[in-house]
Formats: sequence, C-alpha cells, structure tokens
Amino acid sequence: MENKCIKDVDEETWKEFRALAVKNKINMSVLLKTMVNGFEKSNRKFWDEILTADKLLTDKEADEMIKITKEFRKERGFRE
Repeated sequence: MENKCIKDVDEETWKEFRALAVKNKINMSVLLKTMVNGFEKSNRKFWDEILTADKLLTDKEADEMIKITKEFRKERGFRE
C-alpha cells in the first residue's frame, strides 16, 4: 500500500472524514473513491441539465437583443 498526501486539509475536516468512514464501516480509501465518483456524477448531471435545457428566449428575441446591444455599443461614451 502506498501513502498519499493531501495538502491543506484542516484538522476538523480530516476528523470529519475519518468519522464518516468509521460511521459507515468502510475504509477511508473506499469512502474517498465513493465521494469522488459521486461528485463526478452530480457534476456531469448538472452540466447535462444546463446544456440540454429548453431555450429561455426564442430565436427572434435573441436576434433582437443582439441588435439592441450592438446599437448601445455604438453610442458615444460606451467605449472610449
């Protein structure tokens, strides 16, 4: 077995991590692996929801917003 080091883990977080492992009657390595997999899954789910969500604006509304924004940027004082 090889030892690894995690930098900047405060004492309270380390104690909580150990307590979770003991509470669930699993090794700390198994708990860490489970936590990493859970984080990866929830992160992937989060981005899938964002990237595949329904449009908030119609194409016509989006084009109109772009047009208005371009007009604002042409006004004096917006960019010096």
